[in-house]
Amino acid sequence: MDIQDAQTWLTDVLDQVSVRFQSVPGSAIFLRYVKSSYQNDPVRSAVELFLLLFAIRYLMAPSYSTQKKSYVTLTDQEIDELVEDWTPEPLVAPQSPFEEAENEKRPVIIGPTGPKSKLSNGRTITNLASYDFYNFVANETLREKAIQTLRTYGVGPCGPPNFYGTQDVHMKTEEDIASHIGTQACIIYAQAFSTISSVIPAFSKRGDIIVADNKCNYAIRKGIQISRSTVRWYEHNDLEDMTRVLEKVISEQAKKPLTRRFIVTEGLSENVGDVIDLPKIIKLKLRYKFRLILDETWSFGVLGRTGRGITEQQNVDAAEVDMVVGSLAGPLCAGGGFCAGSEEIVEHQRISASAYTFSAALPAMLATTASETIAMLQTTPDIILQVRENIKAMWTQLDPRSDWVRCTSSIDNPVLVLVLKEEVVASKRLSLEDQDQLLQDVVDESLANGVLITRLKSMPRASITKPVDTQPRPALKVCVTTGLTKKEVEKAGVVIRHAVTKVVNKRR
Repeated sequence: MDIQDAQTWLTDVLDQVSVRFQSVPGSAIFLRYVKSSYQNDPVRSAVELFLLLFAIRYLMAPSYSTQKKSYVTLTDQEIDELVEDWTPEPLVAPQSPFEEAENEKRPVIIGPTGPKSKLSNGRTITNLASYDFYNFVANETLREKAIQTLRTYGVGPCGPPNFYGTQDVHMKTEEDIASHIGTQACIIYAQAFSTISSVIPAFSKRGDIIVADNKCNYAIRKGIQISRSTVRWYEHNDLEDMTRVLEKVISEQAKKPLTRRFIVTEGLSENVGDVIDLPKIIKLKLRYKFRLILDETWSFGVLGRTGRGITEQQNVDAAEVDMVVGSLAGPLCAGGGFCAGSEEIVEHQRISASAYTFSAALPAMLATTASETIAMLQTTPDIILQVRENIKAMWTQLDPRSDWVRCTSSIDNPVLVLVLKEEVVASKRLSLEDQDQLLQDVVDESLANGVLITRLKSMPRASITKPVDTQPRPALKVCVTTGLTKKEVEKAGVVIRHAVTKVVNKRR
């Protein structure tokens, strides 16, 4: 068959197909639709043809059973052998010899944790390891209010806030905090630690940028890790280095799609004890168009004339901070945490913050206690002045008089963070482990002389810290309280100073 015969045969076949197709009812309408569609939008015709071929292939494909077992069947003996060979990963790392020795000597307090606490061995000691700076534990008014709330609302709501856990006392506490700080709205969480670690991933996601202080606390680090955002660290409380990092981020992102950008920092550092320069940070965040997440876990209830935090201390309008995160535990003698900001910021967290959505609501008793202690700070700011007087009394006994340690805390911080002086570390060639051991010996020596203090204990390094070293320096923590007189504070300071001197002199 030559080419001409083949063309003739193909023409006849197409004519026969056309005649048979036209004999099908509705074929003329279909042909008009295809011609019109091809002329107006040929791409659509190609997509429709692809879908038609896909449907034909799907219908002609062989059927299969979803119940068919596609895995290897094991005998009971084989299953038992695999179970015996399997070794589960430990939930926590094994304790080091140093940690085991520390736990064996750990003091146990019997009864309330007041400024004078009783240990299980019967001794009464001066407690400078408690965050109850205003001795609210001994306040009878707060105690009666808590008991009354407990009898009215029970122990806890036993449900998440978005289901049936929210009660009127929760809404009142949110209003009280927002009014106290000066923001539009507020949301309260059931746990202080999970507040900041839930707020960060609620707003910052994969691909977003976070610029954070490299000495931030462990809760912030976990929040950054959970968010899976790109992290850029700057040196602790170094505004020049922060500016450098912000400019570098802007230059790197200049030709990339727009992302959300956050600055995350603490108002009062947990690991160092110093305060930030908030007005300058706000100027930087406005200049480079970043949002600011301010963690006031350790500054709320402490800084400012009425304990509003660093915004009050440095005369900054809280509305200029995008998110103010704080704790209701510690100084306020309650529990849980909060995030204050605009209405949009707060409402977004009610459906996006994991610690709020998937946790039982804060017990009503703690919410009421938080409202009452905030009211006390507002109406009787003299208690804040009293604790600051005791802070000064403790400072005078430690920092200027000790040849071995110095205080890195702010003068208004009731938690005095004491680190070994650099020349002491260098002369005695102390590693981090050596410093931990030496400071633990100071804690033991102080306790032997009737004063309970503690060390700064950081959690294990998270993977997000690499290659930046965010591990804080080994330090002592001395917590000042209004429950002690000035003379008692000075006496305790002398005991601590002598304990440091005795332990360091033993070290050769």
